[in-house]
Parts: sequence; structure tokens; C-alpha cells
Amino acid sequence: MQGKIEKRGSIGIIWIDNPPVNAISHAVREGLVSSVEAIAADESINAVVLACRGRTFMAGADITEFGSGHKPPSLSAVVDVISASPKIIVAALFGTTFGGGLEVALGCDYRIALPTAKIGLPEVKLGIIPGAQGTQRLPRLSGVEFALKMMTTGDPVSATKAQSVGVIDRLIEGDIVEGAVAFAEELLANNAPLRKIQEMVIDPKEYHDEYFDTFRQTIARKTRGMNAPECAVRAVQAAVNLPFKEGVAFERKMTRECVADPQSKALQYVFFAERQATKVPGLPKDIELTAVNAVGIIGAGTMGGGIAMNFANVGIPVTLLEMSQDALKKGLSTIRKNYEATAKKGRITGAQVEERMALLKGSTEYGDLVDMDLVIEAVFEKMDIKKQVFKTLSGIVRPDTILASNTSYLDIDEIATVVDRPERMLGMHFFSPANIMRMLEIVRAEKTAPEILATVLKLGKRINKVGAVAGVCYGFIGNRMLRGYSHEANMLVLEGAAPEKIDSVLYHFGMPMGVIAMGDMAGLDIGYYMRQNLNEGDYDVRTSFVYDALVEMGRYGQKTGAGVYDYEPGNRDPIPSPITQKLIKQAAEKFGIEQREISDEEIVERCFLSLFNIGCHVLEEGMAYRASDIDIVYINGYGFPAWRGGPMYWAEHTIGLEAALNRINQFADRYGRENWTPAPMLERLVAEGGSLRDIQND
Repeated sequence: MQGKIEKRGSIGIIWIDNPPVNAISHAVREGLVSSVEAIAADESINAVVLACRGRTFMAGADITEFGSGHKPPSLSAVVDVISASPKIIVAALFGTTFGGGLEVALGCDYRIALPTAKIGLPEVKLGIIPGAQGTQRLPRLSGVEFALKMMTTGDPVSATKAQSVGVIDRLIEGDIVEGAVAFAEELLANNAPLRKIQEMVIDPKEYHDEYFDTFRQTIARKTRGMNAPECAVRAVQAAVNLPFKEGVAFERKMTRECVADPQSKALQYVFFAERQATKVPGLPKDIELTAVNAVGIIGAGTMGGGIAMNFANVGIPVTLLEMSQDALKKGLSTIRKNYEATAKKGRITGAQVEERMALLKGSTEYGDLVDMDLVIEAVFEKMDIKKQVFKTLSGIVRPDTILASNTSYLDIDEIATVVDRPERMLGMHFFSPANIMRMLEIVRAEKTAPEILATVLKLGKRINKVGAVAGVCYGFIGNRMLRGYSHEANMLVLEGAAPEKIDSVLYHFGMPMGVIAMGDMAGLDIGYYMRQNLNEGDYDVRTSFVYDALVEMGRYGQKTGAGVYDYEPGNRDPIPSPITQKLIKQAAEKFGIEQREISDEEIVERCFLSLFNIGCHVLEEGMAYRASDIDIVYINGYGFPAWRGGPMYWAEHTIGLEAALNRINQFADRYGRENWTPAPMLERLVAEGGSLRDIQND
């Protein structure tokens, strides 16, 4: 039943029961309207509690209705009915009150919550704004600054914070519904007034145009390229400057603009793609999982330490193994500094720092890993070293211990040859910095057992990662595609585009930084030492010439104060380097490359169509299950702008598959098929008029 009424004395309770998260479906909207109207006509009920069964208050819209249009009543109409009630309505919040759920609560007169509750308006993450009067009601209740931050970030806030700005009237412990009933009775006893947010007025004197322009500047970096945050700001401005009804009409106009914007379609695609990525074809839903309550990590360096933090953050004990006490001490010290830096920003408490550090145990003895449920290797990227680690591990840990490598490139199947029971072996590729980046590339080896894969997929969610499954090939999904992306950027440099121009174009496309600047940040020495173990035929000597020369000069990147770019002490802003310019000219002459003017459009097409084409090869070879999985890897692992939908979505929906194939063929004719061979799958889709959605590997 979507809107069942219960009476407790003179208090009516409207129950919402729509598992699992009480999404506001058509039936829920209808039930709310009919229940509020019925209670208004019931003289035995003097006040109302709006309550939900299950684990949470209404957590937002019903995602199954996305894109299909909403049957009346609209959510805004529901809020109108609630806010017009002649009887006090108290919303009883717990769990996650998000999106439309919060807008419904804002239609009520009062709101109480459990201290553990969270509220949020995450619509901006879907390329839209709160469209059921949220942009008009929240700033009237909480103040403009709080409302702007909530709407433009989409991030949730705690019930404690919400109470401090007046969104929640009281925090209670214990049974939320009993507390709400008692609060409603108290309001009646005190002759408390109806509290209609639509009748509140914001004083416009302090919220002039300059105030909003200043706010725009504070969010410019984080919202770069996105349209919905600006629509939210404009809607809040309307709440300040217009009467309520006119503000609601303006909100509706902004909502229509957002819904029609290709960005919202791309972001909603990403929303569903993240959920789809954890669904592996052929993997039974009821498969028995392995419990993971103790984790070992080999290597306490930057990556190993970052990985350890993910587990400590959710209460899973970690044993960090290093080869020396000095290395171990340094690794644990770095973790503590990271946690303390987070605490200084107010994101965790000092007590939480100590709680998490207490979950981290250091060791220099493999024997201390004997009872681990999972051991992750995060040592130097060399096959012989990794095989030795797993050979040693295999003889020490329990036979059911899951073994995982954090390798970025190497063959998991080969590593698994030294493991007893190789079916427990797989790859867990975290992205640096591992304690921050959301992506977890899960590499399914040839012999990986289904229950091991399912366990790690579930574990990824537990440690707040976005998981996607890749097959075994060089670089898996992400780094295999990165080779093509960086190769084209480096060739463009030799052909005449300055590194700073390429990085600027990629940045303005929406990337967090250009691929050349990214190399300086990561360290040019990493690629240099990797190439020392390869034959010249395994990589393009033209694009490595400048980098090898820079490393041999001691210019490793930001960590040495010079790489492709120069850096001033204590400043990471890149400065074009005459040394690099000279090396580029030498390389062009050495390899007979004629330099020329290169347009921004060519930079975008060369870099991202290369990324896309290799993604098509990855998909054709079955190294990814779906094109959307590839997009998820690139958005969460490499910062591809989510509002463009990922490289695969971007190519299909912005360029078009046929146009993309034509450009790839043109580049193949001009620059050679070695790096520009069109994926046969792409040729087939274009010939048949198909879509990337049609491709799903088993």
C-alpha cells in the first residue's frame, strides 16, 4: 500500500511503503495526495506525521520512470497539496532523504530526524535541478548560502548540519515515528502555527547580483563545463528576487532547459552505467560469497598505503607488509599525515583518525599474513618481482585466501601460474591516489572462480569504489586505451602543437588536466624504466625520444622541479620550458616530421577518437563486457568529464559512429594504420546501422 493512514490518538500517520528506498513512484505520488486530502476531511485528526517503512525516508525519484515522462500528479503538485494542508504535517526523516524526498519534506510544516540521517539534493549530478520547488523552498528555510552549496555540489549533509541551518527542527534518538508523534502532540499543545515555507520571504539586500557572481567564482573549478549548476544558481536568485509562485515558474523553466540539455542525458547514462558495471553476464545472483574481514597488503608505498586506507575507512583491519622497518615506518607515517590532513579539513574527526590508524598493523614477516581473507600485492611493476611475491604468498596463506595484484599492465594469467589454486587469483587495479580515486578495475583472469569475482565486486562497493570488470590484456581497459590517447598527444607535439597548447585544449574539453601535464605529475621516470625492459619495436621511439632525454637530464617531472615543464619551488603550475622546446625540435628533425599549425579541433579528434577506437578493439576482444563499462573506467579512473558521458558515449552521441569511423579512416590514411586501424566491430555497426548498446559480451 503506497499511502496507508494510521491513527494514534489525534495524530494521523501517513505511511509510505515502497521498498527498497521508498522511491517516489506514480503510485506513491497518488497515495500521498489522496492521504493528505483524506486527513484534511477527517475531524478526528488534528496533526499529521509523514513516515516511511523500511530503511530510509523517501530517497528520491523512481529511477525506472527516468526518461518516460511522469503521469500526473507531478511531484510539484504533490508538494502543493502537502503545503496547503490546514493541519500541521511533520516529516519523520531517517536514512537518506534525497532529491524529491527532501522536496516533499520541505512541503511539510516541520521536520525531525534521527542524528544519523542525511539530506541531499543530488539532481545536479544527473544534469538537472530540484524541480519540485526545492530551489524555492530550501533557500527560504535554510538561507541562500547553504541552499546554493547543496544544489551545486549535489553532496549530502548530515542531519546535525541541517538542523544548524533550520532545515530540521529537532533531532531525536530512538523510534523516529514515536518521536514524530510526540513532537506533533507537543506542537498542538503549544498551539504552534502552521509553518508554510511558501509564505517566507528572503531579504534581497544582502543577496545582490555581486553575491551570486562571487559564489559562481567559488564553484567555477569544480563545475567547469557543466550547465546544471548555473541553472540552480539562477533558480535560487529567482527565490530571492521573485514572489514564490513566479519563482516556481522560473524553476520549471530551468528544469525544462536542463532536461533538454544533452548533458543531462549523458549524466543519466552514467548513473545507470555505474550500476550496470557490477552486473557480470553469467554470474549467478545467489552465488556464495567469501567473507572479507581481514586484508593484507604487500607494499606500504604510495599505492599500498592508499589502498590500505580504503579498508580502514570502513572498519576492515589491514596488515601492511614491507621488506624493512624503515619503509614500513615511512608508509604508516604517510597514512597518518593523509588522515590528519583530512581531519584538518573537517571531513573526519581526530577520534576517527585514531580509530583508523588502530586498524593498521605493520609487519616485515610474510607469516603475519597467514590468516588474511584477502591479500593485495602493490609492489614494483616487474613481472619477476610480482611472481616471486605470489609464489611466496601461495605457500603461506590459507588455501581459501583471495590473492589480488594491483598491477596496471601485467598479465594476471602469467602471475597466476605460480599460485596454488589459481582460481582465487585476480587483479584489483586501484587508481592513484588510491584513497581518493573512485575507480577499481577488477581483472578477471582465465581461471578466476565466479565466487571470487562476485566477492571482490561486492567488496569494491563496500569500500566505496566504482567497480568494472576487465579481461586480461596489456593495460586492461584503462591503461591500454591511455597508450593511444598519450601517443596521439605526443605525436601532435612533434608535429608542431606546443605541450601547453595540447594540455589547454584537453583541459577545456573537460579533462582535469592535459595528458602531458599528467605525465609530469606521475613522473616521467616510470615510463622510462618500463621502456628499459622492452624492445624498440614494442613502443614508438619517436614519441619517447623527448621523454627519455628529459629523464636522462634528471628532469622527472614535478617531483624534481622540472620535466616537460619547468616548475617554481613550491608551485605546481607548469611553465613552458625552452629545454623541452629544443628537444621537440630535435626529435622532429631526427624523425623527419614536418611541423605545422594544428587546430584545437584536430587535437580533440586525434586524442579522443584514438581513445574511442582502442575502446572498440577492447570491446570486440571481449576485454570489457559493455561500452558503458569502458566509459565508467575513464570517467572514474582518468577524469573524463561525466557530462560528456565517457569516450564511447561521446563518440557515438556527439560525433556519431559513422562520422567517427570516417575520421578514423582519414587518420589511418594520413598517419598509418599501425595506430589507426578501425575496429572491425565499429565498421560492422556502421554498416548495419547499429549502436554500441547492441554489444554485450558474455
